[in-house]
Amino acid sequence: MTIAAITDMDVTGKRLLVRADLNVPMAEGRVSDATRITRFADGMRPLLDRGASLVILSHFGRPKGTEATCSLRHVRDDLSRALGRPVRFAMLEEAPGAARGLRPGEVLLVENVRFERGEERNDASLAARFAALGDLFVNDAFSCAHRAHASTAAVAGLMPAAAGPLMMEELSALAAALDAPARPSVAIVGGAKVSSKIAVLKHLVTRLDAVIIGGGMANTFLMARGAPMGRSLHEDDQAATVAEIEALAEKHGCEIHLPTDVVVAREFNAGAHAQTVAANACPADAMILDAGPESVEAFREVLCNARTILWNGPLGAFELTPFDAATMALAETAADLTRAGLVTSVAGGGDTVAALNAARVADRFTYVSTAGGAFLEWLEGRALPGVAALEPADQAA
Repeated sequence: MTIAAITDMDVTGKRLLVRADLNVPMAEGRVSDATRITRFADGMRPLLDRGASLVILSHFGRPKGTEATCSLRHVRDDLSRALGRPVRFAMLEEAPGAARGLRPGEVLLVENVRFERGEERNDASLAARFAALGDLFVNDAFSCAHRAHASTAAVAGLMPAAAGPLMMEELSALAAALDAPARPSVAIVGGAKVSSKIAVLKHLVTRLDAVIIGGGMANTFLMARGAPMGRSLHEDDQAATVAEIEALAEKHGCEIHLPTDVVVAREFNAGAHAQTVAANACPADAMILDAGPESVEAFREVLCNARTILWNGPLGAFELTPFDAATMALAETAADLTRAGLVTSVAGGGDTVAALNAARVADRFTYVSTAGGAFLEWLEGRALPGVAALEPADQAA
């Protein structure tokens, strides 16, 4: 990896302009989940202890203007507690003076970058205003790296730039899972629609040894192979896409694993009466809602023979019992293999994180990404502007 890490640099007496992701959930005007704040602070405290000062940029919500509900003032106290020191606050127009007055170990939080009209246009003049606030630019927000915004991309070209601890952690984990995985390497890809993950599947089958497909996506693959769908979620118009993905997988020696038995029900409700049938025997009045026990055992065997597991998307309607069985079982298997030191496991995506949390195994995976859109675009093999901006000029060229 050619990107410089801020943790390897001399930061004594330097003002670090840090792009963070402090876009945390709120309830009744208070932070309801401070995980992003605490993880960010854990990486910043050692830099502060080494004599750096911080000028922090972040977005918060999706403001249409400068509405108070989207002010970063809401996270200031939580950030201060996490860092263990006071945090000053300034609007952007006030920030240059406040930044110049920072002493080693001090912190300034600048108001929501999305209050600035040029932020999402990657405006060069706005980036120059940001750059004037620090000596070194540090991007510690992988979750925003798929956005070519002034605070993630343009500013990095105007001053020395490096990756923050969270960014480096994410890039290292993702490289271990897809760029240079220990083999055999396996992906679990689930979710509702093939059409939403065409690029993901096409990229993964060219890079990995096997892909396990679940959820509504598996239904579409089964449909393309002639299986009746009954009332199951599937996409009739994606048969040609399925054939293309399967041909690509065969060309690159990647084995696609689909359910051989499925759990069906007549109602989409928790506790609905369920039965297990062959994958090609869904009744006309039923819907496929999970992979069956025979499939789970076959998928477990694939995981047990793997050295790398990459996971994006649940295998069934994991929000409802009993249709969470396959997702929970494979989550437990992957977690056990990881804890035993037999595999590297990397997972990401909103539903995936929710499923692993529900299974209470997220902390037993090698790495769980909360990056959302950036994680999905990385799975597609797309260049992320916020990461590319950190590469040395000759490398980026």
